Amino acid sequence: MAVGGENGFHPNGNSNSHNGESNEADHQISYIPLSYTSQDSNGSALRLVLAIRPKWEDAASNIEFVRFTDGITNTLLKAVNKRPGLSQEEVDNEAILLRAYGNGTDLIIDRHRETQNHELLMKHGLAPELLARFENGMMYRFIQGSVTHPEDLRKPNIYKAVARRLAEWHAVVPCIPGRTGHSRKNSKVDGHAGPSSNLGEAEFQKAIDCVAPGKRPPNVWTVMQKWIFALPTETETQRARQAELQKELTFLVSDLSQRPGLGVNALVFAHCDLLSGNVIVVPPKQQQGITNGNGTKAAETVVTFIDYEYATPSPAAFDIANHFAEWGGFDCDYSVLPTRAQRREFIADYIHAYFAKLPPASLSTAVDESAEAKKLFAEVDYFRGLPGFYWGIWALIQATISQIDFDYATYAETRLGEYWAWRGEVSGERERSGKEMPLRERRWAQEE
Repeated sequence: MAVGGENGFHPNGNSNSHNGESNEADHQISYIPLSYTSQDSNGSALRLVLAIRPKWEDAASNIEFVRFTDGITNTLLKAVNKRPGLSQEEVDNEAILLRAYGNGTDLIIDRHRETQNHELLMKHGLAPELLARFENGMMYRFIQGSVTHPEDLRKPNIYKAVARRLAEWHAVVPCIPGRTGHSRKNSKVDGHAGPSSNLGEAEFQKAIDCVAPGKRPPNVWTVMQKWIFALPTETETQRARQAELQKELTFLVSDLSQRPGLGVNALVFAHCDLLSGNVIVVPPKQQQGITNGNGTKAAETVVTFIDYEYATPSPAAFDIANHFAEWGGFDCDYSVLPTRAQRREFIADYIHAYFAKLPPASLSTAVDESAEAKKLFAEVDYFRGLPGFYWGIWALIQATISQIDFDYATYAETRLGEYWAWRGEVSGERERSGKEMPLRERRWAQEE
């Protein structure tokens, strides 16, 4: 569910919890012991920018901040220095994105892990340079390009480009292990009758990390368990909702987590938030050295992805189903979700790019791409209800912590409704009750 800002940058928030693991993505990024404050927006932002661009303090500098307003969780500013004689392209080449985390979002996102993700993606040429971290945010290079909108995701040249880029993520970027970061000291579960309220810290961590047997944490299942533990439980209604969602997570883990799939142990490094605002169309002149996902020079549309707050190991089918859900935008327009024909086209390009990007040594036999595409198509179909469950829980938490003017409570019920519609369909309950098939399910079953 995240939000896309202008030029493709999306603010959304999460936690400072450190997992203590050492791996190839450990921090080498500068840390600035300063904070951004909304009360002194320009002043605090200027101090942060000058800490990494001291030359911008000279007399010829003309520093401006552009605020992106499409976000619903974080603050995002673009810092530019419009020095005399520079073209707009030259100004943008030096521009910095400053992102300050939203109120209370450490309940949702592991910020330490987010930084690891960014560094890992940088190593593989899939993320802009991360310039510095500060007390409540980070700064990174501005990516030139055009942010997509929901209607763009439905264009064949765009969704094929998304398929190729996502396949590259899944094939190339390794899943790095660690604990699932959380911020229990601020969590709503303490002092309430939730499923974790009587657990010690070690038991609490184990309850999160071991939710899906055999799957190394963190992963999409451990993240959802963390979020359920963070749900508000002050009232009997809230406690009943938490218990209901915990029961459903147990069902989902049993039903979905052990299914075969692409990647090591059926997990890939997934973005988990591929809404339109996080998909950037790269201008042709910026495509030097960029391949189109199948190893050839970019002759077609090329996209890149931004914002890695929710990136975590996940079944490939979830990452793809989650992206498909975003075709309808924040309005959840189910009438424009991808048809079976569109999904087949997307998945065919994805499979071709995925196996082209895998190291040859990892393939013991020739790949039947048609057979692989059919298997993945069926898996994505079966995972179609999980994004609604995932973002429904997220929105329930945001409804209690966010200071942004967005109706999270209604959004939560809309997204959870997608999950229950899927449940009713796969269980046969909807058909047995004689109810009409919901629009989202009808659209999903539509051929053309």
